[in-house]
Amino acid sequence: VTQLLGGYLADRFGGKLVLAVGVIWWSLFTILTPPAAAMGITMLIVTRVLMGMGEGVTFPSIYALYSKWVPTAERSRSMAFSNSGIPIGQVAALVVAPYIAIAFGWEWIFYIFGAVGLIWYVFWQRTVAHAPKHHPRLSASEADEINAGLPPASQPGSKPASLLDFGRSRAVWAIVVAHFCNNWSLYVLLSWLPTFVNKGLGVDFANSGLVSMLPHLVSFVFLNVAGNVADRMVRSGMAITRVRKTCQTIGFGGLVLALSVVGEVDSAWLAITIMCVGNAVGAFVTGGFAVNHMDVAPNHAGKLMGITNTFATIPGIIGVTVSGFILEATGSWALVFQVAAGVTLFGLIFYLLFASGEKQFD
Repeated sequence: VTQLLGGYLADRFGGKLVLAVGVIWWSLFTILTPPAAAMGITMLIVTRVLMGMGEGVTFPSIYALYSKWVPTAERSRSMAFSNSGIPIGQVAALVVAPYIAIAFGWEWIFYIFGAVGLIWYVFWQRTVAHAPKHHPRLSASEADEINAGLPPASQPGSKPASLLDFGRSRAVWAIVVAHFCNNWSLYVLLSWLPTFVNKGLGVDFANSGLVSMLPHLVSFVFLNVAGNVADRMVRSGMAITRVRKTCQTIGFGGLVLALSVVGEVDSAWLAITIMCVGNAVGAFVTGGFAVNHMDVAPNHAGKLMGITNTFATIPGIIGVTVSGFILEATGSWALVFQVAAGVTLFGLIFYLLFASGEKQFD
């Protein structure tokens, strides 16, 4: 519920400020989770909802910052690099959390992870500026290089893009649908992959976490590979629209193939290998829809990311639930993953039909 607000505030007041407030907010409510749990399930749920509200401003703030800092020909690898922190964070949590719980108790997982956000805030305030012109240590030559690679700023007196304007754009809907479909498979895998490895493939619980880490590690590596490849395509002179659609085809095409077959195999290592290959190829969406916001609305990237990521959180509610119903009704892991493959294929077709790499809004 805070995505749209976060995007508006980030475009208006700067991504540095909004992201800083968001991290402080969710870090505090992470630290408050154990005391809330001691007070009962209602307070626990309220605390986790409030934590999520702080998280909601994250991506809109990042996009608002990148739209002012990162030249067009460097955006895919920049976004890939920052996004590769997500799978590494997941792996770190899977590795570290059990040791913390054993040594100090489960409550300290929340205390320590929340404290990390507070430490991050100190470094953030000292090193980051909203835009190049506000950074005290940026040289004039580097500022000129950055500004030369950015799309033109909004013209004085131009009318800001409204929600209705965004809603009329086929290019915006292409990003919305692709983002929704991408997150369907993402949330299904985040929620169900450890259970699939444990119960579907028979890997004992002690080792299922280790096995489930491998696709995340592959994502970390290949996000950065894919981002660099996409930017090389841009620098070679290829049209932005063609770059975005090519990367989207590679990414979603690979995910469709991997999801279609992974549930049919009975070997744990073969299944994980398939998912690793799918994640490696799927990383190419970082040069597709993932940076497309800054192409079509460079001066409203935070707001647009808030819109598309609002839609993209819905699969976290319905996609995971639908997958659970499918599993309960049929007992088929293959069908769970094949439904995700079908959703992903629809997203690819829609994106290829309507996406654009051209600026749509001033």
